[in-house]
Amino acid sequence: MSLIPIDSDHSAIFQCLNGENKSEVEKLIITEFGGSFRDKKRDELTDVSRSDALAHPNWSMGSKITIDSATMMNKGLEVIEAHHLFDIPFEKIETILHRESIVHSMVEFIDGSIIAHLGEADMKIPIAYALGYPKRTNSSSKLDLHTLSSLNFTKMNYERFPLLKLAFKIGLSGGVLPCVMNAANEAAVELFLKEKISFLDIETIVFDTVNNYKNISNPSIDDIIRVDKEIYSSIIKRHK
Repeated sequence: MSLIPIDSDHSAIFQCLNGENKSEVEKLIITEFGGSFRDKKRDELTDVSRSDALAHPNWSMGSKITIDSATMMNKGLEVIEAHHLFDIPFEKIETILHRESIVHSMVEFIDGSIIAHLGEADMKIPIAYALGYPKRTNSSSKLDLHTLSSLNFTKMNYERFPLLKLAFKIGLSGGVLPCVMNAANEAAVELFLKEKISFLDIETIVFDTVNNYKNISNPSIDDIIRVDKEIYSSIIKRHK
């Protein structure tokens, strides 16, 4: 059985790897728009509102993922997913800021070549690719290269986006900690959307939760389900 990714970043990497020798991969490069607050400094995030955070200019993803984009937790989870989907070590996965959301990810090879996937910011494209694989289906979402004045790429500032930095650390730790981080984030985002906590409280809750949880090195499925429910419920209850 094959897993065909639907997320735009992972679909892009999957397509870039088609026909390639994985042993010749130098690194995966996962792009990120940067979310609603990409151009804000951390001291400008203290009083941002729910509506501010949901104002993503490039993608329509639903409230939960839009908030994850603003904190960059979505990219952290995608890094962990890419590690498992493509069996690539974390030290060979890079994230990079890309404002236009046109390049949906890239693969660099040992000879210096980089293969990139470009397309409109439309989730119907990777979904259709997965559903029709290995054939491609016709789409009305065509990228007009003549309208592109430039494509910009900026080195990721992990101090500005600490949850992304945390995700690399938690991914390397393994065990049940990725589940703990995800459950804490799920609860914190829900609380923010209900306007019970501030935007920066999301980070605080996630960091406090993972830093105070004793890892389970080889969790069973039952362990993961139990931990997920326990973490989520305990955070929600504390903020009623």
